[in-house]
Amino acid sequence: MNTHSPLLRGRDLISPTIAALISVIVNYGGTFILVFQAAKAAGLSPEMTASWIWSISIGVGVTGIWLSYRYREPIITAWSTPGVAFLVSVLGITPYPEAVGAYILSAVGFIILGLSGMFERFVRLIPPGIASGLLAGILLQFGISAFGGAKLDPWLVVLLFGSYILLRRFTSRYAIVGILLIGLVYLISTGKADFSTVRLAVASPVLVMPEFTLHSALGVALPLFVITLTGQYMPGMLVLRNDGFKTSANPILAITGLGSLLAAPFGSHAFNVAAITAAICTGKDAHEEASKRYIAGIVCGILYITVGIFGVTLAALFLILPSTFIATLAGLALLGTIGGSLASALADPSGRETALITFLATAANVTLLGVGGAFWGLVAGLAAHLLMHGKLRGKRSKLSEAQPAQSER
Repeated sequence: MNTHSPLLRGRDLISPTIAALISVIVNYGGTFILVFQAAKAAGLSPEMTASWIWSISIGVGVTGIWLSYRYREPIITAWSTPGVAFLVSVLGITPYPEAVGAYILSAVGFIILGLSGMFERFVRLIPPGIASGLLAGILLQFGISAFGGAKLDPWLVVLLFGSYILLRRFTSRYAIVGILLIGLVYLISTGKADFSTVRLAVASPVLVMPEFTLHSALGVALPLFVITLTGQYMPGMLVLRNDGFKTSANPILAITGLGSLLAAPFGSHAFNVAAITAAICTGKDAHEEASKRYIAGIVCGILYITVGIFGVTLAALFLILPSTFIATLAGLALLGTIGGSLASALADPSGRETALITFLATAANVTLLGVGGAFWGLVAGLAAHLLMHGKLRGKRSKLSEAQPAQSER
């Protein structure tokens, strides 16, 4: 995309800012509890836990701001959610300095992969129907969760859904900000979210000297690398491509890998291009003009840095929000992306069946050998495509549309 942004007006900032706010809320409120669980498994002190939050939030914020500003695209970065889920099970049996050493080795792996260009070449081989089917399968559970919360809090879900429909009818551009504000007013007025106990406190980084062992390299670094690559980078790049953004994966891998390397001694396990929360910022709801959606990436970065500075305090604030509210908000914000992905997946009659296989296999979300459903959905789709058509691509796909100059960035 053009590296020179058109003139921005005040109203151009509203939708991207709200999309970024929702993305950050969903990220902290939805999966960040895993960081606390992993910290507890490792026996970390409150200070070291706060340092983990500080390092990963600051790192995600800085890399997201730089990438979004440099390439004028909404390149949202985030911590590795499948990675931290994996760490919950291994930090209890791995000395923390060795785990930090494993984080460093994993980060070096991403830097090397980004500089080599191998990942981008693989991504270019994927047919567009399979790419869209994979993305639709990943997002499906979030769309279902938008309504599944009615079992726990039917009035909240009905209120958010009804408000969304009405706002889409009369002021489509501000539908998401509307349900966000309506939902917060409802939660506060009914006492379902109490922010009165939240107190701001600045977090301080704690340096941990890493230790490198063969056990941690094979038992922590290698699985963390593979899980993050297949569970975060692949779907994250597909989110960007699905909405027409063409920056090569190479600089994204290299920059996030470098950021992870610098942040690792302070507790950060890994960060990468975001997938689910990125989709909130890359679609039309973030801004009608694709050239102005990069604002959402910059605002996300600013919000992440703010949370990082105040550490556990603001993370706890996001955790106060009920899970039903977060799930419904995320699902409604992703409706357009889910619909667009399904339409793209089924658009080509010749590849419709393999795209559908990818979609269903991914949506099943089966974990095998410690690797999540997104990877196996992709494997199923590619295997079916190869057996049915004998090759991966017959013509250029969405994932290969980056210009040569962009691929070198």
